[in-house]
Amino acid sequence: MNELTTRYPKLKSCFSDIETTVNCIIDSYNSGGKLLLCGNGGSCADCEHIVGELMKGFMLKRPLGDRKKQEMKANCSLLDDGVLDKLQRGLPAIAIPSIIGLNSAFCNDVDSELVYAQPLMSLADKKDVLLCISTSGNSKNCVAAAKVAKGLGLTVIGLTGETGGNLKSIADICICVPETETYKVQELHLPVYHYICAELEKHFFEI
Repeated sequence: MNELTTRYPKLKSCFSDIETTVNCIIDSYNSGGKLLLCGNGGSCADCEHIVGELMKGFMLKRPLGDRKKQEMKANCSLLDDGVLDKLQRGLPAIAIPSIIGLNSAFCNDVDSELVYAQPLMSLADKKDVLLCISTSGNSKNCVAAAKVAKGLGLTVIGLTGETGGNLKSIADICICVPETETYKVQELHLPVYHYICAELEKHFFEI
């Protein structure tokens, strides 16, 4: 965190919310939960970016342990070390915007504002965390997803710009980076979620 706030001093105001977010997601993973994410445009791309950092090695190597290798070999004798040595441990995360078939059908058939809310009805568990990324905090589909997630008993985290928008009053935690222009907000979102991903990786995979 010292390195993060040294490189991005504006983020000092978000220190507490960032750390609380890390601990919240750790608790979710420890209880068997997963991370669900939603956002639009650049924030949609950020969702994919986060999933990529969590579901494979980010800053650390994440080799399978010997016990896991033996378990997998016992289940499938066709697996060999050449495959198992390349596979990495991951943390379950789903970028809801990537569910293109369902999302496009629901937008066309029902209501585009609920495009991220609908997948929660099948995917969400009370142990899960929903991360809504919106530079304004007012993206209608993210706000709707946040409300539905709360209704389903999930913990909701917002990653927004300075005001937090409507997400701030709904989310359990809202990381409001101190910028208002979209591109400047996005520039600060990147180091925030890189830090979160690095801390999660360190907690679960550092030897």
